[in-house]
Amino acid sequence: MFKEFKAFIMKGNVLDLAVGIIIGAAFGKIVSSFVSDILMPVLSLGMGKVDFSNIFVSLDGKTYATLEEAKKAGAATLNFGIFTNFVIDFLIVAFAVFLIVRTANRLKKEEVPAAPNTKLCPECLSNVPIGARKCAYCTSALG
Repeated sequence: MFKEFKAFIMKGNVLDLAVGIIIGAAFGKIVSSFVSDILMPVLSLGMGKVDFSNIFVSLDGKTYATLEEAKKAGAATLNFGIFTNFVIDFLIVAFAVFLIVRTANRLKKEEVPAAPNTKLCPECLSNVPIGARKCAYCTSALG
């Protein structure tokens, strides 16, 4: 059983998947940092210094200055700003993956169709080898 497990783990597709997950997690952290530390501050500056991470609705009816205050008070909140950050993260990652797949598809070699090795007999419409001089089915002469 250990040998089977080792063979399974050592297959190329399992290792490729593991590497992909690790690189994807690291890429996700980079994108999250880009969104929260670079993109959102610029957007908030352009929108009158709005802090997206503090856009929330308190469900207990009270008003809190920041999300942190609401959490300390134990209030249930709908965190629209944090959700917006995650949506932007997702869109950036999805666009990056789209560009990678698009580039990989363009770099793939196009398969050249194989040259035909048969032709149709004009009399019986059977497939006969290209080099045949007589049809094997109806014995008519082929040009």
